[in-house]
Amino acid sequence: MAEAARAITHGRVLRIALPILISNATVPVLGLVDTGVVGQMGLAAPIGAVGIGAIILTAIYWIFGFLRMGTTGLASQAHGAGQTGEVAALLTRALIIGLSAGMILILLQRPLFDLAFLLSPASAEVETLARDYMAIRVWSGPAMIALFGVTGWMIALERTGSVLAVQVAMNGLNIVLDLWFVLGLDWGVTGVAWATFIAEWSGLALGLWLCRGAFRVPAWRDWPRVFDPVRLRRMASVNRDILLRSLMLEAVFVSFLFLGSDFGDVTLAANQVLLQFLHITANALDGFAFAAEALVGQAVGRRDAGLLRRGAALTSLWGVIIAAGLAVVFWAGGGMIIDLLAKAPEVQEAARVYLGYMVLAPLLGVAAWMLDGIFIGATRADEMRNMMVISLGAYAVTAALLVPAIGNHGLWLALLVSFVARGVTLGLRYPVVEAATRG
Repeated sequence: MAEAARAITHGRVLRIALPILISNATVPVLGLVDTGVVGQMGLAAPIGAVGIGAIILTAIYWIFGFLRMGTTGLASQAHGAGQTGEVAALLTRALIIGLSAGMILILLQRPLFDLAFLLSPASAEVETLARDYMAIRVWSGPAMIALFGVTGWMIALERTGSVLAVQVAMNGLNIVLDLWFVLGLDWGVTGVAWATFIAEWSGLALGLWLCRGAFRVPAWRDWPRVFDPVRLRRMASVNRDILLRSLMLEAVFVSFLFLGSDFGDVTLAANQVLLQFLHITANALDGFAFAAEALVGQAVGRRDAGLLRRGAALTSLWGVIIAAGLAVVFWAGGGMIIDLLAKAPEVQEAARVYLGYMVLAPLLGVAAWMLDGIFIGATRADEMRNMMVISLGAYAVTAALLVPAIGNHGLWLALLVSFVARGVTLGLRYPVVEAATRG
């Protein structure tokens, strides 16, 4: 509880956020290595198989992202309230949920993969290789989903340095095993899968070792507490609402891709390139949104509205600074980034037409990102769900009105409108968070 009671300073915010920024920056490196090692085989099919297999599994795992967010909110509040036993029990609950979800995924792998290839068909050779890849990697599903819960728990306790250590160790081991299994032992696509399987279970093992202090508290295996119906219902309610909110957010981006495909291959490719700017923005702002989750959650646990306001204000200030910096970088260097990501002149030209929307995106989206973190920390998941309904509606109406009139410009405007709608509606509900903390 001493940590939760410390003053919220710029240094404290940065100590939470910077390891997350570095951790996020390591993720694309692994994808490049995976692609690079199978590319050395000199065949197109293995590259496509690893790519599509990884996308399918990532999409499935993404559904369970609620476990990370829900665990952060609940654990940070328990930590702020000084409930050491509940903090330990929450880690056990998160592990049980994650491991169970992963086992269910293993049992349902065949219909899930069949559905995935029905929605995204590939050549017979690519599909066969991708199924071989996924048939191995799916067995590390329990580890990967459980790691969401472990990560959320560590963020709640401001142990983002441990999050970084897990990410770097897991990706580093994966890269070493990639090189050994594929280039050294010539295992091909299955070598990449085995490398990831070993790395993901090793990542969970390291995460649990870094959380070992929780297992010194008897409450971690106090089963009446762990399976307490009231606490389980609360956790289920929070996770359900975060899941619904996330599915609606995903619906925005999936429909964006589908609608963009109507404008031809060049525009579709340009949109894909520009979406990487949004990924950069999300990865950069995540660190400060996660800091908001931890600090706001602890303030809610302490029933301290003043501390909550300061945590929300300082993390949001840094979010705005980062967003403004990204806007400047995209304005000044966006053309170079486009040229780096796409070599086709027609795609480069098309992407430049819509680059202005990427300059605006961090500025118009920062409120949505930061308020998401604040509301997750406060476990106001029902508010997030409801405001996301409004945001989705604003996006749908704007797209319906503008896409037929101005084409891809209307599509990008609709996406920006959804960011603004989410930020404004959550902002209007923020006073309720403070009032509830006082109450």
